[in-house]
Amino acid sequence: MNRFRVTMLVTAFALVGAATSPPLRADDRPGPLKASRVSYRTIKVRGVDVFYREAGPKDAPAVLLLHGFPTSSHMFRDLIPALADRYRVIAPDYPGFGNSSAPPVGEFEYSFDNLAGVIEAFTEKVGLARHALYVQDYGAPVGYRLAAKHPERVSALIVQNGNAYAEGIDNDFWVPVKAYWKDRTEANAAPLRRFLTLEATKGQYTHGARDPEAISPDNWNVDQPLLDRPGNSEIQLALLHDYGSNPPLYPEWQAYFRKHQPPTLIVWGKNDAIFPAAGALPYRRDLKDVELHLLDTGHFALEEDGAEIASLIRAFLAKRNVAAPPKS
Repeated sequence: MNRFRVTMLVTAFALVGAATSPPLRADDRPGPLKASRVSYRTIKVRGVDVFYREAGPKDAPAVLLLHGFPTSSHMFRDLIPALADRYRVIAPDYPGFGNSSAPPVGEFEYSFDNLAGVIEAFTEKVGLARHALYVQDYGAPVGYRLAAKHPERVSALIVQNGNAYAEGIDNDFWVPVKAYWKDRTEANAAPLRRFLTLEATKGQYTHGARDPEAISPDNWNVDQPLLDRPGNSEIQLALLHDYGSNPPLYPEWQAYFRKHQPPTLIVWGKNDAIFPAAGALPYRRDLKDVELHLLDTGHFALEEDGAEIASLIRAFLAKRNVAAPPKS
């Protein structure tokens, strides 16, 4: 078979395939590559290196993602590109977490006041004048400190297992933690050190999940080596102790909700043993424009329900015109 005949046959097969394949619908067509491109950056903030992930147009409305324990911005790895066609999405790692600096406790104050101060300076350095705020776990006490201090900067709240009410920490998980708040001894620290083990880290992801086999082991295989770094257990114990500074601030945060009424989307893993659904329901006492979704999953709801959460975020913000499409 000569070269001309081979070429003609290949062309004919291609034309037949084009004629018999249905055209792509608009929703099936891939978006522009730049919409899902994530950049990984590090900047110096208050003397520490703060790592962050960023995607989306610089001039688009912004969404700030604040992670929980024991993870980092890694928890948002799939959510970021799911939002980045329409929003400027930024997710930092706190000092002591992820790819940010982790100075020892003698060289850095590991408190929620200080973490909030670092993130406040970070947002100013990267130019986040106004943004929707996503908080999960530790992200809530960091984010709510900033929201109460600068309510004009927050266009909306997205709350995913992030607590602001006493009801959310009235369960067995918090019994040894509260004992450590009252008496910071090694005897009271011993039960908390178990929170830093591989078994506990894996359990934070799999407990309450509908299908534990759907949870990628990459999560704990990323988190645990960082927890196991020399000196990191003392960092985490310092923050577990300082978590006791948060409940006294709940009335202040609730007053912020009542006064400023930020539009709020709550997407909460109802099977979470740390922050159960009891912590989600009280938000409705203080917020008028609140949308609540209790999801059949655990603490890290994005792992099982990331696509649903992304869709809920997009619809919620678009409906309230919090984040309109960027300029063409």
